[in-house]
Amino acid sequence: MDINMLKNYCLSMKDTYEDYPFGEDVLVVKVKSKMFALITEKGNCLNISLKCDPVLSHSLREAHASITAGYHLNKTHWNTIIIDGSLPEDEIQWMIKHSYEIVVKKLPKPQRDELLSQK
Repeated sequence: MDINMLKNYCLSMKDTYEDYPFGEDVLVVKVKSKMFALITEKGNCLNISLKCDPVLSHSLREAHASITAGYHLNKTHWNTIIIDGSLPEDEIQWMIKHSYEIVVKKLPKPQRDELLSQK
């Protein structure tokens, strides 16, 4: 996966948009003003940070060397995934969707209902 594939997959979720609140080097993808993905690319190193269930987060880190605690984020609820080809594309997409769904579940009820009614 490259940065455009990651960005496009994140933006394919309902009511998402890109933002750069941390500067032009960090692409943040949000749903209803809440971030669910941070994408950075420095040199040959592409990373995506995603929200994750705490129990699952720990399991993923133990199972994959390319998944670490969220870089500059809450280490309990965020993972940073190094996009180095060691994880299948569908697994990365599943983690992106999981992050999106966690954030949607925490939105205020009117916003959450609006998203769910768009299905």
